[in-house]
Amino acid sequence: MNPYRTVEMKSEPNRKRGCLRTGCLTLIFVPVVLAIVAWVMISWGQRLPDRFVLRLPIAGQVDERPADPVSFPFLAGRQPLSLQELLTVMDRAGKDSRVRSVLLEIDGLSAPQAKIEELRHAIEKLRASGKKVTALLRSPEDKEFLLAVACDSVVVQKGSWLLLDGLKAEMFFIADPLKKLGIGFQASQWKKYKSGIEPFTRSASSPEYREEVGQLLDEAWEDYLGYVSQRRKISRGGFAGIIDSLAVLTPRKAQELGLVDRVSSILEVEKAYERQYGVKAADLFVGGHEYLQATGSMGVSGRGERIAVINVTGPIVSSGGIEGMADGEGIDERTLKQALQTALDDRKVKAIVLRIDSPGGDALASAAMLEMLDEARKQKPIVASMSGVAASGGYMVALGANRIYAEPLTLTGSIGVFALKPDFSGLLAKTGLNRETVTRGRYADAYTPFKPFDAEAFRKFDETSGEIYRDFVDKVASHRKMTPEAVDAVAGGRVWTGKRAVAAGLVDRTGGFFDAVKAAQQLARMDTSKTPELITLPAARSWSDYLFGGNSSRLLPALFSRLAAGYGLELAPFGRTLPGSGVVRMLLRDDAPQVLAIEPVEVVMK
Repeated sequence: MNPYRTVEMKSEPNRKRGCLRTGCLTLIFVPVVLAIVAWVMISWGQRLPDRFVLRLPIAGQVDERPADPVSFPFLAGRQPLSLQELLTVMDRAGKDSRVRSVLLEIDGLSAPQAKIEELRHAIEKLRASGKKVTALLRSPEDKEFLLAVACDSVVVQKGSWLLLDGLKAEMFFIADPLKKLGIGFQASQWKKYKSGIEPFTRSASSPEYREEVGQLLDEAWEDYLGYVSQRRKISRGGFAGIIDSLAVLTPRKAQELGLVDRVSSILEVEKAYERQYGVKAADLFVGGHEYLQATGSMGVSGRGERIAVINVTGPIVSSGGIEGMADGEGIDERTLKQALQTALDDRKVKAIVLRIDSPGGDALASAAMLEMLDEARKQKPIVASMSGVAASGGYMVALGANRIYAEPLTLTGSIGVFALKPDFSGLLAKTGLNRETVTRGRYADAYTPFKPFDAEAFRKFDETSGEIYRDFVDKVASHRKMTPEAVDAVAGGRVWTGKRAVAAGLVDRTGGFFDAVKAAQQLARMDTSKTPELITLPAARSWSDYLFGGNSSRLLPALFSRLAAGYGLELAPFGRTLPGSGVVRMLLRDDAPQVLAIEPVEVVMK
């Protein structure tokens, strides 16, 4: 067995003076002792049975990779498996003779459809290796059901139901409520399909926005109907009719219609496995975290040639701007530069896979990242692998690769920029707050958020964002070997799925993470008959990084966040952010106008 292995590269902690005091020593000593005890316990339990059933929970947004996991050993099993961890576990399980069967417990799934698609491919590969895969569902909706039908059999828990009511795209417009508060925005939009400004400037969507969302929804709908009808051996029209006429189904009704195979409680499922293998459940099931740890975790042996997987996840911000985002959210220039340097300095790293799950963000930061990648590509080959979304600034970053791979339903493209300037003059008038200024220079007070642009100042504002758009188009043209006119024809802010982006010349091939890894091997002239070791960058911060690296004040909030996620303590729907909230956080980082290359369109399957 020669599995893919990955590692979270650990950065050298920054040592700060003044920490070695009695209280601080106590704070350090207790976690260290707990970590040692936990490590001993884990080491004793790493031996796997000779045969077992692999039990994998799949839930939530399925993050591309764990974001600053605060990885105390006693919390490791509570954290949801990330997409890269799930793909690694399934890849290893397919080659592991000890794994007799796989049980996927799918519940509360909210991942983008491209990630569902990649998980489907991983399940299909697992089944092709001879492993029987069973899905266990609890009150599934469309997204959970779509993933479940990739398995050999689908089981729905007794007492639950199925909500198969179709797909929708939901858009919120806040311009009118803000106007009542005396707050407005002035916007420069390049071009008409770059609809990220519309929630802040319009009371309803433009024809271009609705056209774009409609196209994305059509492709997601066709994939949903086509895949379910193929896997469950029913007609597309028949399945569409079930959605339109029934929507809410009891498990028994779903079984009668051929949508699921069995209706059972969790205990009955466990008993069935016990009878099949003659082993008690306590000794039969192995969890995903336990299996990952026992098979090398996300670590490397240090002996073979490697491929570095550099993750670009979340909003792209300028260096220093990352502090204004939520914990573990987003990437800045400094972080990417450090990750690239680590990969380039490691002689065993022969190639780089740039894994992108980002809607973009700061236009200038995205351009700076592309420049870094262009330089790095001169030393080692780079392959871009697009996950759920790699659009706008996220697409710009992908241009730094030798080849670009995307899932057929990845959201990409959105080549365009917009600029927003807040106007709080109405709020000042409502509150009676008087503002006076003394200036020197025609435009010294033009960019203040406390008054709107005059005509001449807005013209300059619009010209600036237009120049950034033209630079974006030129970058795409030079990297994709296209004319600027050809790029502009598929740009203008338009969003493409991965499949359509290939036809438009913006992406090279459709494929998933391991397809990109294989391509990186080929470009680096590595032995493709062997599976390479993978190292993961940038490093996620552990509890020791928080304690020793000057981030101790953020340890408890981060730890509580992980505890809440691990134990399901998030208060839905209040624990979930509204669509576009990431854009709002970026706008509020600074009172200056923001020029953003970010993708606002999100099609949510429920």
